[in-house]
Amino acid sequence: MEVLIENIIAYTAVFLLCAIVVLLYLRKLKKNTMETVKKVEIAKEEGLFEPVSLHPHINLNTCIGSAACVSECPEKDIIGIANGKATLINSSNCVGHGACFHACPVEAISLRMGTESRGVDLPHVNQNFETNIRGIYIAGELGGMGLIRNSVEQGQQAIDSIVKSKKPNPDGVIDVLIIGAGPAGISATLACKKHNLTSLTLEQDSLGGTVYTFPRSKIVMTSPMNLPLHGKVKLYDTSKDELLQLWNDVISQHDIDIREQTKVDDIIPLADDTFKIVTNTNEEFISNNVLIAIGRRGSPRKLNIPGEESQKVAYRLLEPERISEKEIIVVGGGDSAIEASLLLMENNKVRQLVRTETLTRCKPKNREKITNAAAEGKVNLMFSTNLISISESHCLIKTDGNDEATEVPNDMVYIFAGGILPTAFLEKPGIKITKRFGYIMKKHG
Repeated sequence: MEVLIENIIAYTAVFLLCAIVVLLYLRKLKKNTMETVKKVEIAKEEGLFEPVSLHPHINLNTCIGSAACVSECPEKDIIGIANGKATLINSSNCVGHGACFHACPVEAISLRMGTESRGVDLPHVNQNFETNIRGIYIAGELGGMGLIRNSVEQGQQAIDSIVKSKKPNPDGVIDVLIIGAGPAGISATLACKKHNLTSLTLEQDSLGGTVYTFPRSKIVMTSPMNLPLHGKVKLYDTSKDELLQLWNDVISQHDIDIREQTKVDDIIPLADDTFKIVTNTNEEFISNNVLIAIGRRGSPRKLNIPGEESQKVAYRLLEPERISEKEIIVVGGGDSAIEASLLLMENNKVRQLVRTETLTRCKPKNREKITNAAAEGKVNLMFSTNLISISESHCLIKTDGNDEATEVPNDMVYIFAGGILPTAFLEKPGIKITKRFGYIMKKHG
């Protein structure tokens, strides 16, 4: 009898312990759900809930709520857990690292471009990165996979495909002309050297492409990558400057020539299956293959206002530490504009013009920083205001509700109005572009 009582007490203790553990788990689950639901509501109010580019799609029928996707994501509050399942929060802030996709233990996450209601224009590219036009290849962000490591891999793989179908070179014809010196373009350039292919790389801006325009403190690398002629690069939490220095070192070591400030205006297919490439400097090149490795934004969007052609107007911020005691106008309400204002405000007088009534297309941290800076008088944050014209020493700005424009002193203007998709540039030589809705991205190779 005494043994029976002891057993009952023991079983009761175990039961109570299990009940307490379950209760604590359920309380934690409820708390996490409430926090995530609140974050989702805020994201919807701020216009950050709907994805705008490459983003994770969660299969709720498969998801087990392990939260591995949450812990592995390098960004904050892109994914959360609600009711025991993963859910998207600030989808617009997703930069396409793909860490969540690799971390999920049950493969409940796929990477997609566009949603069921919002389509995204994507070029037709096969598993070898070749478009519907034989000899024209696309790699990197333009094809949908913007993560630096993926772009580097794709640039190399595209050249591997070209090597397998190498054509003879008549006099004056190069093997590959590469458009863009971002991650994919640099990787492809190195891969050409590795495979003894003749190549020429043209970049409309500067080495690094889109990466070059990031503020100095921006973290652009979160995982290792393989760089042709160099091998595995184990870099984590790497800044833009460190990554560009690596690329510069590798390019210098292997005596590779990349022509900066040279924009390709036309790709013209010729009768002999080669291509004539025409630049903005009126140079012409003939190539057996063309690899397009430009960003999805193509060229910066312009305001088309009087005086915009002025030398004091720029569409990216370089070396902000060298700019001081200037009257500066920053146009835009996104992250790039805010980060530029934050970098310039300490040593300059900065007016930031936002055409909308609030800041909706920016990360919460950036919104908080610029709002605080405005409250402290470090930045003149002007909502519902547009830049009307630019002159040598002044600018005209107009705020909604005011009948007349206001003239303000000005030394420099930075315009961050987004970019123009290079659809017309791609369609001119015949590359097919299709609007995709919820298109599942597959890693090549």
